[in-house]
Amino acid sequence: MSTSVKKVLFLYTELAPYFLACVERLVADHDVEVHIVRWPVNREAPFELHFADRVKVYERDAYDDQALMRLVHGIRPDVAFASGWVDKSYLKVCRSLHKEGIPTVMCSDTAWRGDARQWAAVAANRLWLSRTFSHAWVTGEAQSTYARRLGFPELNIKRGFYSADVDRFSALGGKLLAQRTRHWPHRFLCVARYIPTKGHQLLCDVFARLCEQGVTGDWELWIAGTGELHEQVKSSPSGRHPRIKHLGFVQVNDMPGVMEQCGVFVLPSTYEPWGVVVHEHACAGFPLVLSTAVGAGERFLKETENGFRFISGDAGTLSTMLRMILLSTDAELRAMGESSAELGALWGPKEWALVVMDLIKARRVEA
Repeated sequence: MSTSVKKVLFLYTELAPYFLACVERLVADHDVEVHIVRWPVNREAPFELHFADRVKVYERDAYDDQALMRLVHGIRPDVAFASGWVDKSYLKVCRSLHKEGIPTVMCSDTAWRGDARQWAAVAANRLWLSRTFSHAWVTGEAQSTYARRLGFPELNIKRGFYSADVDRFSALGGKLLAQRTRHWPHRFLCVARYIPTKGHQLLCDVFARLCEQGVTGDWELWIAGTGELHEQVKSSPSGRHPRIKHLGFVQVNDMPGVMEQCGVFVLPSTYEPWGVVVHEHACAGFPLVLSTAVGAGERFLKETENGFRFISGDAGTLSTMLRMILLSTDAELRAMGESSAELGALWGPKEWALVVMDLIKARRVEA
């Protein structure tokens, strides 16, 4: 292999297919090899993962602090990325690389909320972060605000850390939009783990109530995912409604078959710093109904143009926005879907890979 090949290190927590799509584009477009240290697979999101050539994966639980340090210094990366500051061994590695002048990048989707806990985190972490990371790569504007509070200069903050597999979902979107010239599928689709912050129960309660009020027509609600609240929500009075279908966990390769049968994406989270699933469904040409807690709405939702936003946790505004969809004609839904597809295509793995290459060349800019 040529000596010009750059080595990229990711010290990661839970891998997901959308991240690997970005990595695959990185090695396809650029002369790099990628090394990924990863945590074990999450049982609530047991994705089947596939790795591109020139990508080597290491299991985090096979390395103690010293072994991880030896592994990394044997790799000799040109840039290192770490998932936040949750793994102390990752931080030790980044601190060592930082001393050698190698760009080290803190990756984060945590949004700035301005509460007492975050101000305390700023006070406690600002100094050591500057000795550990040269840059921050975040998802959106609320995350960049947090990074600035933590002491990262604006020039050292990159945005767009998350991206959907745009080629995959945009191709699906083109196919679906072509199929839906006469009829738009009357099914809401929610894709999220069944955990307290995702709002499944609220969504089921509101949709079931709309059904009882006779305003849903032939519309249905499908939910894909699993998690600690799956059985509880599924067996609740509203969760058992005949117009609500719980699909369980759906693998990536099976999602297109589900999406082909649905027409509007809804995410009722009470806490959702970003939400790559929003980007995926935008690319696929879905109108969107998102809570105000969903960070990805800043980039992929233009209200009334390709969907609607409701107040997080509020049944009244969720009901109102679902009604807006229910009252829309198929032609209006199609126009929303086309707008979503355009917004979704504006950022993808190609642009993501260019950020990585830019960071390889980067040097710290002092505040």
